[in-house]
Amino acid sequence: MNDLMAIPCVLMRGGTSKGPFFLARDLPADADQRDKILLSIMGSGHPLQIDGIGGGNPVTSKVAIIGPASVADADVDYLFAQVRVDQQIVDTSPNCGNMLAAVGPFAIEAGLVPVRGETTLVRIHNVNTGKLIEAEVPTPNGSVSYLGEAAIDGVPGRAAPIALTFMDAAGARTGQLFPTGKPVDLIEGVAVTCIDCAMPMILIEAASIGATGFETAAELNADRELLERLEKLRIAAGVRMGLGDVRNQVTPKPVLISRPKTGGDISVRYFMPHQCHPSLATTGAVGIATACISQDTIASLLIGRQAPPVVLSIEHPSGHLDVKLYERDGKVVAGILRTARRLFEGHALAKPVTQLGCAA
Repeated sequence: MNDLMAIPCVLMRGGTSKGPFFLARDLPADADQRDKILLSIMGSGHPLQIDGIGGGNPVTSKVAIIGPASVADADVDYLFAQVRVDQQIVDTSPNCGNMLAAVGPFAIEAGLVPVRGETTLVRIHNVNTGKLIEAEVPTPNGSVSYLGEAAIDGVPGRAAPIALTFMDAAGARTGQLFPTGKPVDLIEGVAVTCIDCAMPMILIEAASIGATGFETAAELNADRELLERLEKLRIAAGVRMGLGDVRNQVTPKPVLISRPKTGGDISVRYFMPHQCHPSLATTGAVGIATACISQDTIASLLIGRQAPPVVLSIEHPSGHLDVKLYERDGKVVAGILRTARRLFEGHALAKPVTQLGCAA
């Protein structure tokens, strides 16, 4: 009916994030072609992503690509893409735990995973990191249920609970929990913890860079001097962590931490990395909680080292996020409760590959 490419797509909310979900078979296998199509679909390079379906914010400019599992102990593959809002860059180096919450429901409804009773366990292979995550999806009466009584801070209303279990999340990108070999490093005169657990991050005590750690996300986003200092720390930390030049990558993520204020165990402000997250990334929560149980990190030195099994309540700008840490088969695993919702299904429209500078 027109001269645009129509690609089957489902728009889904996963946790506190939102974005289009695609089947891998519906996108080009070539990464360059795929990424240019995603940039066209999302409308990147404009602050409002006005010529695409992106939401003009990092938490609404995310893409999930789902396909059959490529490893024996998983049900599906999940490739996450962080699509930059302001620049035409697609970054597939990190995982996203919030979008992860919608992978199980999408996979079941796409016919990739059969329903297995009242609750269906979906074993997800995150292609970005090579790690496995288990998702428990409510499937009463033989179909996915999105309606329920679970609530998560940062999302209005209630929905069906989806339990995520991160299996052996340490070393997601670098292969090491502490890529620099130490729980604390001095970078640009600031003591930080460089940690790689579900997501590469640098933990910084807010007071050490002149913040309280209780500012709103909007206040932090308006503080250009603070953002520039965090970017300098992030770039220097990326080199030390073996990630190379990270200026065009979204990892490592800077995280400001402080003592709790509203009844939790620790308070955080998580950056994505150039804006403060309105709540908290699920993968970030796993790494922060792991730092709290690890010896001599910035987090454990601040609040006292915790010991599993333990449930840690992490304060963030929109409320709290709880992480359960416990041992399974001799390894510490992390459990988090999230929700998801199917929002729209149809086709995403992209400019033809010939107009995007791709070979047909």
